[in-house]
Amino acid sequence: MTVDIRELKVAGSWEVTPKQFGDDRGVFLEWFKEPTFVDAVGYSLNLAQANCSVSAAGVLRGIHFADVPPGQAKYVTCVRGAVLDVVVDTRVDSPTFGTWDSVLLDDVDRRAIYLSEGLGHAFLSLEDDSTVVYLCSSGYAPGHERGINPLDPEIGIEWPTTSRSGSTLELSLSEKDTSAPSLSEATDQGLLPRYDNVRDWVDGLT
Repeated sequence: MTVDIRELKVAGSWEVTPKQFGDDRGVFLEWFKEPTFVDAVGYSLNLAQANCSVSAAGVLRGIHFADVPPGQAKYVTCVRGAVLDVVVDTRVDSPTFGTWDSVLLDDVDRRAIYLSEGLGHAFLSLEDDSTVVYLCSSGYAPGHERGINPLDPEIGIEWPTTSRSGSTLELSLSEKDTSAPSLSEATDQGLLPRYDNVRDWVDGLT
């Protein structure tokens, strides 16, 4: 097997570790493998859009998610630099609602993370020019994109305070992410997907 997949503590998300083949010319790996993905997840990844994000050290993006249906599943990796990539369960009534888990994505182990529809996504760049690429199951849909403040103490994500080189990180957020509601506020405002609706939608993809 050239790709190993491990489910994270937030149901519907997985860590993907590729086997790397290197010699004096460089390295080759399969960062996405459809049969292995389907065996783990239960359905194929519908590719509708591919994104690339380049961030300075300390840039914090997220927590982002989309209305379900259709939602936006993401298959994410870091091709240069390093980021701490985080998944948050934003599905109301989910057994793990509000829970988060993380994977270090970098250009050494070259792991990836898959987040299914209805889950929140965020990452913190751990060095300059960290380059994240991700495959999306649906395209950008203005009016259906949502966010939660990534510094919300209720969620309590433990963001690193030092870069990969050991220097102190100064967090940098967009105005949109800074002003995003907390998890409780988003729940009260009816902005979050509901677990049963997400489960029904995902079941329809199999």
